[in-house]
Amino acid sequence: MLVSSDTFAVLALALAIDAILGDPRWLWHAVPHPVVLIGRLIAFFDRHGNRAEFGHRRRRAFGVLCVLALLLVCIGSALAIQKALGLISGGNIALAVLASVLLAQNSLVRHVGAVASGLDESLEKGRAAVAMIVGRDVNVLDEAAVARAAIESNAENFSDGLVAPAFWFAVAGLPGLLAYKALNTADSMIGHKSERYRAFGEAAARLDDMANFLPARIAGLLLALAAPAGGGSCRNAFSVMMRDARRLASPNAGYPEAAMAGALNRALAGPRRYAGGIVEGEWLNENASAEANSTDIRRALRITWAAWTILLVVTLAAAFVLH
Repeated sequence: MLVSSDTFAVLALALAIDAILGDPRWLWHAVPHPVVLIGRLIAFFDRHGNRAEFGHRRRRAFGVLCVLALLLVCIGSALAIQKALGLISGGNIALAVLASVLLAQNSLVRHVGAVASGLDESLEKGRAAVAMIVGRDVNVLDEAAVARAAIESNAENFSDGLVAPAFWFAVAGLPGLLAYKALNTADSMIGHKSERYRAFGEAAARLDDMANFLPARIAGLLLALAAPAGGGSCRNAFSVMMRDARRLASPNAGYPEAAMAGALNRALAGPRRYAGGIVEGEWLNENASAEANSTDIRRALRITWAAWTILLVVTLAAAFVLH
């Protein structure tokens, strides 16, 4: 799909639909969400191509085939849908609705906001809410750690759940968006370094890193520009991002998280406890206070909304310039 004014106009509408309406839960009770269908396909490949009796090289090869087959199905389906919608009146509106389903601004702020509301009532309710969005052992988290986990998830998922899908829609329309969601879902399901997935999930993990390379840096820049919405400094947010982004093991997640750390003037990341043990991560913005709370979560959400607004304005401007 060539970049055109229609591409950006559809994307702007999709961003607005997602932000206002979010995911219609009643619909996904009746039919499977596209990501659920992608997950089922990945699980099928996992069962049949990632068997214990297969050697490392065979598992790696099947992992590559899994990703290629997944992309073929998703891109082919998306191309057919996009072409069909291009032949009907109101097709771009329908395309925007479909694209909005694969964006996650509304869902993100709702889940992160629930952590702030939970912490306002009790630590236990805050832990229960943050357990919905992070994989950490929440039972050992104090109030500050719960707040930091929510803020970090907010920043990372702003990149993975909104900026990256929007970026790939702008580049390649619905096929680009669905291909990205397929890679991101595959990475979350099989892109681990555990014994079971080290070989089989290698291709998914590497391709997901590649797909997020530019979007993560764009997301970090958007959050840095939006820092004043949370009472922070654009300069500090950008400075911390450029200095600390590479401290995380992920080649991408450090950019939005470090930008948010600088925007809030809070230390984020650091050591984290998961079911498998403690991960000795470095601190982002280590000289700042790590004593985050529900107020800081709400500041982070204001920054996220401001960054979303900047993204929408840029998208609308691109549609106007290309018209």
